[in-house]
Amino acid sequence: MRILLSDVHGGYTDAFVAGEHDYEFLPAVDGHGGLSRLGADAPARAREVAEETLRDDPPDVVVLQRPDEAATVEARTGLRPGRDVPALFLEHNTPKESVPNTRHPLADAGLLVVHVTHLNALLWDTGSAPTTVVEHGLADPGLRYDGSLARLAFVVNEPVRRWRVTGTDLLPRFAPAPVDAFGIDADLLPAALGDQPGVAYGGNLKPPQLRDALVQRRAYLHLNRWTSLGLSLIESMLLGLPVVVLEATVAARTVPPAAGAISPDPDELVAAAHRLLADPDAARAAGLVAREAALERHGLGRFLGDWDRVLADVASR
Repeated sequence: MRILLSDVHGGYTDAFVAGEHDYEFLPAVDGHGGLSRLGADAPARAREVAEETLRDDPPDVVVLQRPDEAATVEARTGLRPGRDVPALFLEHNTPKESVPNTRHPLADAGLLVVHVTHLNALLWDTGSAPTTVVEHGLADPGLRYDGSLARLAFVVNEPVRRWRVTGTDLLPRFAPAPVDAFGIDADLLPAALGDQPGVAYGGNLKPPQLRDALVQRRAYLHLNRWTSLGLSLIESMLLGLPVVVLEATVAARTVPPAAGAISPDPDELVAAAHRLLADPDAARAAGLVAREAALERHGLGRFLGDWDRVLADVASR
């Protein structure tokens, strides 16, 4: 099957294009979009396809991921997603306001809306639009945990701008436990916290380098109040890190207590983090539990199999 999509969320795209289909991307505009992020590392079955080629030979399915993307596809190819070519909308995010009464931008549009968690599907009001859920999946990076650095890893893009959403405001509670913050604009974090002792910038690293850094840390810290479930949490678990997780949204569906700690009480998380930092053997044992849980729920085979069924159904309509 030929699938037209865009590279909206890098980690998700990497998992999605690991399947057995042909994955097509519109060429980059002004250096943005297309396969510019992947470059030479793009899988063999992922390629940029010219607008005129798609116009003359439409794909089997279009995967839309932004509310304005249908208009962009039509403007560039002349194809109307959902009319000239089968299409669906992949919703990565939770609603932002008026939960649970937020109307989805594609409500009543007639396209299938695919959510990445069951909670998201419950919270968005999609009207008459059909919905389904394909939970996150990731390729197994292997058990690589080392844990030799008695430090916590915190991976969040734009942690200052997103602040309470990502639980950034909770970091001072973990002092003096050392926390290394990774991600886009994470360098702004120490100053925003008033140079809180223990919180340091770890870098905005590419995935291979980030994995190398994560496995050296004793545990992974996930404090998101409002998220669809971070891929960095799942990958940390697959790598074998124990995790200290704020019990919000669907985190409990993925994280068993024996994987480290999960609680809506930050004080309990602080105590658990200090225990893991002080006990490398307990941390390693918890990390093995975390890895098995992530493999069971978020394995790449299950993810791609679910997507195969959804895509086949949409393409046949």
